[in-house]
Amino acid sequence: MSELTTIARPYAKAAFDYAVESQAVDKWQHMLTFAAAVADNEAMQNLLSSAAAADRLSEVFIKVCGDELDLHGQNLIKVMAENRRLNTLPDVLGLFNQLKADYDKEVDVDVTSAVELSAKQQADLSASLEKRLARKVKLNCNVDPALVAGAVIKAGDTVIDGSIRSKLNRLADALQA
Repeated sequence: MSELTTIARPYAKAAFDYAVESQAVDKWQHMLTFAAAVADNEAMQNLLSSAAAADRLSEVFIKVCGDELDLHGQNLIKVMAENRRLNTLPDVLGLFNQLKADYDKEVDVDVTSAVELSAKQQADLSASLEKRLARKVKLNCNVDPALVAGAVIKAGDTVIDGSIRSKLNRLADALQA
């Protein structure tokens, strides 16, 4: 997986830079989403892993995508086909989405709580996290009764563990030491 991400990174960066320059970030995100779905198709994966010529691969891929790709999107497909990298399109999309989130100063935050959070609690938490992280926050809330009480908040590399289960585990470790 990390090898594919490394391979996909320059394509994602180039597509994103061009999208920003041409003020078409949402359009590029849509094109890449569609192209990644095509690349994930089982029949297309068989074609991509075959020994077909690069121009034939790009021709078939572009034909399948139809009007979903503009001329610049088609050029990206042709370059990726020449380098036998069309199979990395889902990774290109993922990296493009990360670049877009950074550009828009947005962050996805996973919140796992012991009980379901009310709308007010979510709004308060979102406001606090936006202030702390200096970004727009999109909450993804989950419930895990095993936490006993409290919540675990994950935003990128940042983890805030305010669960009772975690505190009980730390207390048990301290008592055993």
